[in-house]
Amino acid sequence: MQPKKIPVRRCVGCNEGKPKKELVRVVRSASGEVSMDLTGKLPGRGAYLCRSAECLAKARKAKRLERAFELAIPAEVYERLEQELGGALNG
Repeated sequence: MQPKKIPVRRCVGCNEGKPKKELVRVVRSASGEVSMDLTGKLPGRGAYLCRSAECLAKARKAKRLERAFELAIPAEVYERLEQELGGALNG
């Protein structure tokens, strides 16, 4: 038997390819709402981030999430993502 393939995704912050389970999915729903998807199963367009504040800061500075989701993301959404990412790191 062949070993099971591990899905790899690229972090939009650091641009490194990592196993999907090590990354956090950020999703844009059909209504245009951006939120963090810890289960990885929410419907919508997804982008992946490492579980670090540095990668979120890099993605924010280079507007990589805006490019991935093709819409302007307000500062409140980034602040909420920072809080949720902090909670995901601690819990």
